[in-house]
Amino acid sequence: MSVTFDVDPVRTRASAFDADPGAHLVDWGAASVVADDTRLTETLSSALADLQHLLMTDPEAPDDVFAGAGTPWYLTLFGRDSLWAARLMLPFSTELAAGTLRTLARRQGVKDDPVTAEAPGKILHEVRRDLFDQSESGLHLPTVYYGTVDATPLWICLLHDSWRSGLSDNEVRDLLPTLQRAVVWMTAAAEDSDDGLLRYVDTSGSGLANQGWKDSGDSMRRIDGEVAPAPIALLEAQAYTVEAARGAAALYREFGLEGAEQLESFADRLTERVRDTYWVDRDGVERLYPAMAVDGEGRLVDGIGSNMGHALGTGVLTADEATRVTAMLTSETMFGRFGISTLARRNPAFNPIGYHSGSVWTHDTAICALGMSREGHTEAAAAVARSLVESAAAFDYRWPELYSGEPVLGRPAPYPASCRPQAWSAASASAIVQAVLGLSVDVPAQVVRVNPVHPTPFGAMQVRGLRYGPTTFTVTVDTAGQVAVDGLPDGVTVEIG
Repeated sequence: MSVTFDVDPVRTRASAFDADPGAHLVDWGAASVVADDTRLTETLSSALADLQHLLMTDPEAPDDVFAGAGTPWYLTLFGRDSLWAARLMLPFSTELAAGTLRTLARRQGVKDDPVTAEAPGKILHEVRRDLFDQSESGLHLPTVYYGTVDATPLWICLLHDSWRSGLSDNEVRDLLPTLQRAVVWMTAAAEDSDDGLLRYVDTSGSGLANQGWKDSGDSMRRIDGEVAPAPIALLEAQAYTVEAARGAAALYREFGLEGAEQLESFADRLTERVRDTYWVDRDGVERLYPAMAVDGEGRLVDGIGSNMGHALGTGVLTADEATRVTAMLTSETMFGRFGISTLARRNPAFNPIGYHSGSVWTHDTAICALGMSREGHTEAAAAVARSLVESAAAFDYRWPELYSGEPVLGRPAPYPASCRPQAWSAASASAIVQAVLGLSVDVPAQVVRVNPVHPTPFGAMQVRGLRYGPTTFTVTVDTAGQVAVDGLPDGVTVEIG
């Protein structure tokens, strides 16, 4: 016997942010990968379906779509999560990026408010229907909350990358005022601090203690396991900021805005500060690895964490530094069968199922793989990509938000309260494809670059539905590493290798 239910949901209470489903506004029907390793095929197919059903529309502009962070706990607009999901999906879509950029731009900060952490030019952290009240921890978040240090530079990075991927000039022009305000907040927040680093601290006493992507209260650990005090200057926040400043400079030049040279000088200064400040000397080895952060006491948060992987490909590392970071991330203390752990196994605080203290986060590992590919460390990128596909298969091709990378009966153990599906986890499938292909699309320059990993980690593969502006194209790579690119408009230069 079978029973069928038809469900017709009705809102019983309205709020200022009643987002509707947006699956119908983005079509990934042409996107697919066919590979000798069929697990990659299934990984991308399932991830695209999951992500499509996490799409939502802006109630102020119902044609603009963004990815809700995840279900069941965070099916709403999140600055960082929605931005990363859109950015990772750029090989297959600029529509999601455009909707995400505009939805966040409409809610850009306009005033200083310590309770909401709002500031002029700042991009928000999250929007909720109700006040988030966790009395036992003292956490009280308002319905619109700006407690994030990295959403603003990530918004700038997404705008730049979307323009490179084919977002129309008119759409970019409409967002230039938002860009300029975001640049003012980002550069002032860094240069007005005592050490010229972008920092965060919760001044309200009721907001998030940590305001990067590792936002749990105990995520910032020193090498001895001790929790570091605020205000914190995260390594990845500095890296995003350098990348954002250089991307903004390119946009300023292209669209006739003044200040490109100043932005490039700012990026150079911050790069030097990172180079001079973050590297850890230990066990007789100088510049062994970069710390996760600088804490409020001016000490390095020298626990070995996955944060360093987010600096790969941003321009903040030299070639030698990128090699050292890649080696650390793929060492036994960080890398396992199912991904890169958030904290090193040898740290006293390591917990394989701890939220940010040893678990594996799908998007975190994917960003590391993509950065390795961009830095030319293709063998390492291939190994990390394979670990993610193996974890996807273990979870029936629906990645959770996070999980334990330590095998239990040969499988990764799920985190009990993890979102599943989750937007930036699902979008990680696109990052794997991009990393393995070594794909870069530059519509303004009319160039597509393909530098595939060799030997190919998933055998021969063909990827369809890749985007060059409004045009879809196909990349085929055989087992010998030979590349064919089909469907691009006339006049586009294809660079192989």
